[in-house]
Amino acid sequence: MNYSQYYPVDVVNGPGTRATLFVSGCIHQCRGCYNQSTWNPNSGYLFDEAMEQKIIDDLNDTRIKRRGLSLSGGDPLHPANHQGVLALVKRVKSECPDKDIWLWSGYTKDELSQEQQQIIDLVDVMVDGKFEQLLADPSLRFRGSSNQIIHYFTQC
Repeated sequence: MNYSQYYPVDVVNGPGTRATLFVSGCIHQCRGCYNQSTWNPNSGYLFDEAMEQKIIDDLNDTRIKRRGLSLSGGDPLHPANHQGVLALVKRVKSECPDKDIWLWSGYTKDELSQEQQQIIDLVDVMVDGKFEQLLADPSLRFRGSSNQIIHYFTQC
């Protein structure tokens, strides 16, 4: 798995202060996407054990009260990302149980494969659906277009 950006302190991609990882790889290639550089699954940097540990350390750093981890991209549910994202969310749930996990995907909840569902079973919130330029609305919170749905799986 590759990633394009990591923000250890982010206040835009979900509620509160968060750590945000933008993974590489997206099959949806939505017209008007603001993050086209993440479409190629081989773009960016290799997501390795050191990067995974940095995320865990950042989430556990008590100097900044982070509410959780946000996973965006690209698409965290892209087939090239399954193994890496699943391992990361399992580790966050185990080692940072007080943190929530938000995930953005162009797939809808109803389109998920079994592998993708394994990941979703471990996240607290999923924002699903492709970005639709004709439905874009900058006043929407945590989503770019009105067709996208925020699914809350836990109270967070």
